[in-house]
Amino acid sequence: MARISLVTGGTRGIGAAISIALKQAGRTVVANYAGNTAAAEAFSAETGIETMRFDVGDYDQCVNAVNAIVAKHGSLDILVNNAGITRDTVISKMTRDMWDAVIDTNLGSCFNLCKAAFDGMKARKFGRIVNIGSINGQAGQYGQVNYAAAKSGIHGFTKALALEGARYSITANAIAPGYVDTDMVRAVPPDVLEKIVAKIPRGRLGKAEDIARGVVFVTADEADFITGSTLSINGGQHMY
Repeated sequence: MARISLVTGGTRGIGAAISIALKQAGRTVVANYAGNTAAAEAFSAETGIETMRFDVGDYDQCVNAVNAIVAKHGSLDILVNNAGITRDTVISKMTRDMWDAVIDTNLGSCFNLCKAAFDGMKARKFGRIVNIGSINGQAGQYGQVNYAAAKSGIHGFTKALALEGARYSITANAIAPGYVDTDMVRAVPPDVLEKIVAKIPRGRLGKAEDIARGVVFVTADEADFITGSTLSINGGQHMY
Protein backbone atom coordinates (compact mmCIF):
# COMPACT_ATOMS: atom_id res chain seq x y z
CA MET A 1 0.00 0.00 0.00
CA ALA A 2 1.30 3.46 -0.92
CA ARG A 3 2.54 5.64 1.91
CA ILE A 4 0.22 8.61 2.51
CA SER A 5 2.02 11.94 2.35
CA LEU A 6 1.12 15.54 3.20
CA VAL A 7 3.20 18.37 1.75
CA THR A 8 2.43 21.86 3.03
CA GLY A 9 2.78 24.65 0.53
CA GLY A 10 2.72 21.76 -1.88
CA THR A 11 1.31 23.30 -5.05
CA ARG A 12 3.97 25.89 -5.89
CA GLY A 13 7.75 26.18 -6.13
CA ILE A 14 9.76 23.77 -4.04
CA GLY A 15 6.60 22.30 -2.54
CA ALA A 16 5.18 21.43 -5.95
CA ALA A 17 8.42 19.69 -6.92
CA ILE A 18 8.31 17.71 -3.66
CA SER A 19 4.69 16.68 -4.22
CA ILE A 20 5.43 15.52 -7.75
CA ALA A 21 8.60 13.66 -6.76
CA LEU A 22 6.82 11.83 -3.94
CA LYS A 23 4.03 10.80 -6.29
CA GLN A 24 6.57 9.57 -8.82
CA ALA A 25 8.15 7.53 -6.01
CA GLY A 26 4.84 5.75 -5.47
CA ARG A 27 3.42 7.73 -2.57
CA THR A 28 -0.15 9.01 -2.32
CA VAL A 29 0.19 12.76 -1.93
CA VAL A 30 -2.03 15.49 -0.49
CA ALA A 31 -0.70 18.97 -1.29
CA ASN A 32 -1.73 21.77 1.06
CA TYR A 33 -2.21 25.32 -0.14
CA ALA A 34 -3.08 28.58 1.58
CA GLY A 35 -5.40 30.58 -0.64
CA ASN A 36 -4.92 30.45 -4.41
CA THR A 37 -7.66 27.97 -5.27
CA ALA A 38 -7.42 28.50 -9.03
CA ALA A 39 -3.70 27.71 -9.02
CA ALA A 40 -4.26 24.67 -6.79
CA GLU A 41 -6.99 23.34 -9.07
CA ALA A 42 -4.71 23.78 -12.08
CA PHE A 43 -1.91 21.95 -10.27
CA SER A 44 -4.24 19.09 -9.36
CA ALA A 45 -5.58 18.84 -12.91
CA GLU A 46 -2.06 18.72 -14.32
CA THR A 47 -0.56 16.26 -11.82
CA GLY A 48 -3.48 14.24 -10.46
CA ILE A 49 -2.40 15.19 -6.93
CA GLU A 50 -5.10 15.86 -4.35
CA THR A 51 -5.03 19.35 -2.85
CA MET A 52 -6.35 20.61 0.49
CA ARG A 53 -6.75 24.19 1.63
CA PHE A 54 -6.01 25.11 5.24
CA ASP A 55 -3.94 27.61 7.22
CA VAL A 56 -0.83 25.87 8.53
CA GLY A 57 -0.45 28.58 11.16
CA ASP A 58 -3.83 27.68 12.69
CA TYR A 59 -3.60 24.73 15.10
CA ASP A 60 -7.24 23.67 14.87
CA GLN A 61 -7.23 23.74 11.08
CA CYS A 62 -4.11 21.56 11.07
CA VAL A 63 -5.68 19.01 13.42
CA ASN A 64 -8.84 18.90 11.30
CA ALA A 65 -6.80 18.47 8.10
CA VAL A 66 -4.77 15.56 9.50
CA ASN A 67 -7.93 13.91 10.81
CA ALA A 68 -9.58 14.29 7.40
CA ILE A 69 -6.59 12.73 5.62
CA VAL A 70 -6.53 9.78 8.02
CA ALA A 71 -10.29 9.31 7.70
CA LYS A 72 -10.06 9.26 3.90
CA HIS A 73 -6.80 7.38 3.35
CA GLY A 74 -6.39 5.37 6.56
CA SER A 75 -3.13 6.91 7.76
CA LEU A 76 -0.66 9.76 7.42
CA ASP A 77 2.81 8.30 7.01
CA ILE A 78 4.92 11.13 5.59
CA LEU A 79 4.72 14.78 6.62
CA VAL A 80 6.70 17.46 4.81
CA ASN A 81 6.51 20.88 6.46
CA ASN A 82 7.47 23.11 3.57
CA ALA A 83 5.08 26.08 3.81
CA GLY A 84 6.76 29.39 4.47
CA ILE A 85 6.48 33.13 4.00
CA THR A 86 8.79 36.13 4.21
CA ARG A 87 8.24 39.60 5.67
CA ASP A 88 11.71 41.03 5.15
CA THR A 89 13.06 44.24 6.59
CA VAL A 90 15.67 45.36 9.10
CA ILE A 91 14.72 45.02 12.75
CA SER A 92 14.37 48.79 13.24
CA LYS A 93 11.51 48.73 10.73
CA MET A 94 10.07 45.30 11.52
CA THR A 95 6.70 45.27 13.24
CA ARG A 96 5.51 42.71 15.73
CA ASP A 97 2.91 41.57 13.17
CA MET A 98 5.70 40.89 10.63
CA TRP A 99 7.57 38.88 13.27
CA ASP A 100 4.50 36.91 14.37
CA ALA A 101 3.36 36.12 10.83
CA VAL A 102 6.67 34.52 9.89
CA ILE A 103 7.16 32.66 13.17
CA ASP A 104 3.58 31.34 13.17
CA THR A 105 3.62 30.20 9.55
CA ASN A 106 7.17 28.93 9.21
CA LEU A 107 7.89 27.51 12.68
CA GLY A 108 4.49 27.28 14.35
CA SER A 109 3.21 25.17 11.48
CA CYS A 110 5.84 22.53 12.25
CA PHE A 111 4.52 22.21 15.78
CA ASN A 112 0.89 22.26 14.64
CA LEU A 113 1.22 19.47 12.11
CA CYS A 114 3.77 17.32 13.94
CA LYS A 115 1.59 17.48 17.04
CA ALA A 116 -1.46 16.50 14.97
CA ALA A 117 0.28 13.64 13.15
CA PHE A 118 2.66 12.24 15.79
CA ASP A 119 0.30 10.06 17.83
CA GLY A 120 -1.01 8.31 14.73
CA MET A 121 2.52 7.63 13.51
CA LYS A 122 3.44 6.40 16.97
CA ALA A 123 0.49 3.98 17.03
CA ARG A 124 1.38 2.63 13.58
CA LYS A 125 5.11 2.45 14.43
CA PHE A 126 6.05 4.34 11.29
CA GLY A 127 6.59 7.95 10.35
CA ARG A 128 8.73 10.16 8.17
CA ILE A 129 8.82 13.86 9.03
CA VAL A 130 10.78 16.38 6.96
CA ASN A 131 10.96 20.04 7.93
CA ILE A 132 12.26 22.48 5.35
CA GLY A 133 14.74 24.88 6.92
CA SER A 134 17.04 27.25 5.07
CA ILE A 135 20.63 28.27 4.54
CA ASN A 136 19.56 31.55 6.13
CA GLY A 137 18.63 29.69 9.30
CA GLN A 138 22.18 28.36 9.39
CA ALA A 139 24.18 31.40 8.33
CA GLY A 140 21.79 34.29 8.99
CA GLN A 141 20.77 36.95 6.47
CA TYR A 142 20.54 40.73 6.61
CA GLY A 143 16.96 41.93 6.89
CA GLN A 144 15.59 38.54 7.89
CA VAL A 145 15.74 38.25 11.67
CA ASN A 146 12.21 36.79 11.68
CA TYR A 147 12.83 34.33 8.85
CA ALA A 148 16.28 33.30 10.10
CA ALA A 149 14.91 32.76 13.61
CA ALA A 150 12.05 30.60 12.32
CA LYS A 151 14.27 28.50 10.10
CA SER A 152 16.96 28.09 12.77
CA GLY A 153 14.21 27.05 15.15
CA ILE A 154 13.11 24.40 12.68
CA HIS A 155 16.57 22.83 12.80
CA GLY A 156 16.53 22.57 16.60
CA PHE A 157 12.90 21.44 16.67
CA THR A 158 13.74 18.63 14.25
CA LYS A 159 16.62 17.30 16.33
CA ALA A 160 14.54 17.21 19.51
CA LEU A 161 11.60 15.57 17.71
CA ALA A 162 13.93 12.93 16.29
CA LEU A 163 14.84 11.87 19.82
CA GLU A 164 11.17 11.51 20.74
CA GLY A 165 10.28 9.56 17.62
CA ALA A 166 13.21 7.18 17.32
CA ARG A 167 11.81 4.37 19.49
CA TYR A 168 8.60 4.38 17.43
CA SER A 169 10.31 4.20 14.01
CA ILE A 170 9.45 7.83 13.35
CA THR A 171 12.31 9.74 11.75
CA ALA A 172 12.57 13.52 11.71
CA ASN A 173 15.01 15.30 9.45
CA ALA A 174 15.48 18.82 8.16
CA ILE A 175 16.52 19.98 4.73
CA ALA A 176 18.20 23.37 4.41
CA PRO A 177 17.97 24.64 0.84
CA GLY A 178 20.27 27.31 -0.46
CA TYR A 179 19.12 29.79 -3.07
CA VAL A 180 16.69 28.00 -5.39
CA ASP A 181 15.30 29.27 -8.69
CA THR A 182 11.76 30.04 -7.50
CA ASP A 183 9.43 33.01 -7.91
CA MET A 184 10.70 34.47 -4.63
CA VAL A 185 14.33 34.36 -5.72
CA ARG A 186 13.53 35.62 -9.22
CA ALA A 187 12.09 38.74 -7.59
CA VAL A 188 15.57 39.65 -6.30
CA PRO A 189 17.13 42.51 -8.31
CA PRO A 190 19.42 41.13 -11.04
CA ASP A 191 22.57 42.78 -9.69
CA VAL A 192 21.95 41.31 -6.23
CA LEU A 193 21.15 37.88 -7.66
CA GLU A 194 24.39 37.95 -9.64
CA LYS A 195 26.33 38.49 -6.40
CA ILE A 196 24.48 35.61 -4.74
CA VAL A 197 25.27 33.19 -7.56
CA ALA A 198 28.92 34.29 -7.48
CA LYS A 199 29.13 32.94 -3.90
CA ILE A 200 27.81 29.48 -4.85
CA PRO A 201 30.71 27.14 -5.69
CA ARG A 202 28.53 25.14 -8.11
CA GLY A 203 27.97 28.38 -10.02
CA ARG A 204 24.18 28.24 -10.30
CA LEU A 205 20.98 28.56 -8.37
CA GLY A 206 19.45 25.36 -7.08
CA LYS A 207 16.46 23.77 -8.75
CA ALA A 208 13.31 22.80 -6.89
CA GLU A 209 13.95 19.24 -8.03
CA ASP A 210 17.29 19.24 -6.18
CA ILE A 211 15.40 19.71 -2.92
CA ALA A 212 12.68 17.23 -3.86
CA ARG A 213 15.23 14.46 -4.42
CA GLY A 214 16.49 14.98 -0.87
CA VAL A 215 12.96 14.64 0.48
CA VAL A 216 12.36 11.41 -1.42
CA PHE A 217 15.62 10.03 -0.06
CA VAL A 218 14.97 10.69 3.64
CA THR A 219 11.31 9.59 3.48
CA ALA A 220 12.02 6.16 2.03
CA ASP A 221 11.08 3.14 4.11
CA GLU A 222 14.75 2.13 3.96
CA ALA A 223 15.89 5.47 5.47
CA ASP A 224 15.04 4.38 9.00
CA PHE A 225 18.58 4.98 10.32
CA ILE A 226 18.65 8.61 9.16
CA THR A 227 17.11 10.85 11.80
CA GLY A 228 17.92 14.14 13.50
CA SER A 229 19.96 15.22 10.48
CA THR A 230 20.01 18.47 8.54
CA LEU A 231 20.71 17.90 4.86
CA SER A 232 22.16 21.06 3.33
CA ILE A 233 21.40 21.37 -0.39
CA ASN A 234 23.05 24.63 -1.33
CA GLY A 235 25.69 24.04 -3.99
CA GLY A 236 28.48 24.38 -1.41
CA GLN A 237 27.59 27.95 -0.48
CA HIS A 238 27.49 27.21 3.26
CA MET A 239 29.06 24.08 4.72
CA TYR A 240 27.53 23.45 8.13
